[in-house]
Amino acid sequence: MIKLLRVHGSENSFILLDQEQLEIPMNPDQLIQLAIQVTNNQTGLLGGLTDGLLVVSSSEHAGVRGRMQVINNDGSFASMCGNGLRTVARYLAEKYEENDFLVQTDQADLHVGRVATIGNGLPTYQVEISPVSFNAKNLPMQIENQDKLFNAPVRDFDDQLLFSAVAVPNPHLIAIDNNNRLSTKKLAELGHRLNASNPWFPKGVNVSFGRVIGQNQLFVQTYERGVGFTNACGTGMSATSLVWSLLNDGQTRLGEVNDIFNPGGMVKTRVNQIHGAYTIDLIGNATFTHQIWIDEDQLRQNNLEQVQIESTGEELHYQEFIRQLPRYRF
Repeated sequence: MIKLLRVHGSENSFILLDQEQLEIPMNPDQLIQLAIQVTNNQTGLLGGLTDGLLVVSSSEHAGVRGRMQVINNDGSFASMCGNGLRTVARYLAEKYEENDFLVQTDQADLHVGRVATIGNGLPTYQVEISPVSFNAKNLPMQIENQDKLFNAPVRDFDDQLLFSAVAVPNPHLIAIDNNNRLSTKKLAELGHRLNASNPWFPKGVNVSFGRVIGQNQLFVQTYERGVGFTNACGTGMSATSLVWSLLNDGQTRLGEVNDIFNPGGMVKTRVNQIHGAYTIDLIGNATFTHQIWIDEDQLRQNNLEQVQIESTGEELHYQEFIRQLPRYRF
């Protein structure tokens, strides 16, 4: 029998598959079909209320504990997922009884580690978000022949908001505003528009709105490429924290720890600059809500009718944690 896990970081939820359990690893096409099946809201696991599939496998890179791949619920591959990486970090930490190591992602081997709980005894992990680039070619982005977009108007997007674009390494378009010009409706419209066929972001883009709550406190909501609205987007919160730090508005600075609230809860971030390059520390829960047992042949056939599901009870602790948090929205 193969054990899958339902996991989440800030309620950005996934099904986690460790390929090393399988006699023969599944190929990319098989994994895509599995991701679409397990997240289907009618036939998927646990009602399909997950944002994608996390695939864990061994890494051929020296000194790296494992590899993470992320497949969205539409079958597309994501180059990075900060919330997902925290849960993979916990999985590998418990599997190998280590608390500090590297994980291979699409574009970099990233440092991860267990840290003090953010609250209510929740298993908490810190993960590195990098590489970071503002270069339009790395997004890719095509806006008025600009090679960089930072805190500038884009009239095609909105008449009032200022936008920044950054790859971390997946692409993000960010607006931070304190004048009540942000709304979920506007975020949905822009996110949908920029993830359909468009001349500005030919491969789509994650769109995040951020509102400064107070000193070192920010609320972030994201329309995620390949998914739509999620309870939280780890790279979205990281990228928005980076832009906020560079705006130099006096509410946060490089190296300071920030509380980043989201519809699914709260994380902490810290923006670092080392030798001229930026990295972001993303700190938050890594919750395992369910263990799911399935026969390997049935897994390969996407047959989910005879799975055995067991709750871990951890979600109760997470819900107790977020009930104590202030709740924000646009």
